[in-house]
Amino acid sequence: MPIRHEPRWKSYMAITNEPIFTPKQCQMIIDMGHSLKPEQAKVGGGQKDGVHDTKKRVTTISWIPFKNMPEMYQSIESTMLRTNANHFGFDGMELTEPAQFTEYPKGGFYDWHMDSDTHFVHEPTVRKVSMTCLLSDPSEFKGGELEFMDKGKRPNDLKQGQAIFFASFLRHRVAPVKKGIRRSLVMWFGGPPLR
Repeated sequence: MPIRHEPRWKSYMAITNEPIFTPKQCQMIIDMGHSLKPEQAKVGGGQKDGVHDTKKRVTTISWIPFKNMPEMYQSIESTMLRTNANHFGFDGMELTEPAQFTEYPKGGFYDWHMDSDTHFVHEPTVRKVSMTCLLSDPSEFKGGELEFMDKGKRPNDLKQGQAIFFASFLRHRVAPVKKGIRRSLVMWFGGPPLR
C-alpha cells in the first residue's frame, strides 16, 4: 500500500498579508463589543458549558450577533474561504459561530489550549479553523503574545486589523499582558466533521 503525503502547498497557520480591517473599522468592532453584555471567559475543563478558572484564563468577552455586524461577518467569511483554499484545504468550510470580542487587561492571559473539544461525549461544535484578529493598536499594550506550542512558534507581531488563521487543533496560548489592554476578535469555522 502506498504512503500518502500531504501536498507541499498546505500549512496549518496563515497570517493575512495586510489588515482585513482599518483602524476605524477596528474601533467600530470594539465599540460593538463594549455595547454587549460582558462576561468572564470560561475554559472547557471537561464540562459542556465550561468553568471559570483564573489559573488558566483571565479575560472578558462578549458575543457579537450576526445581525449586528453583517458586513464584518461577510468580510471575515470571504477571507477565511480564500485562506482555507490556499493553506488548509478543509472540506465544506462555513461560518458557524458568532464572533467573540475579547479584552485582556494587564495580567490577563489564556494558558495553553486547543479550540477543538476532544470530549466527544459533549457532541462539541465542529471547529476546523480558528481566527484571531488584533483590534488594538500594538502600541496600546505590551505582552499578550499569541504563541503556538509547535517548538515555541510565535507568529510575527500582528498589525492592527491583521488576522491569523490556524487549525483549531493546534495548541496555543495568549501570554500575560504586561501593560495596557489587548483587544481582539476571535472566530471559529467548521463544517462536516474531520474524517
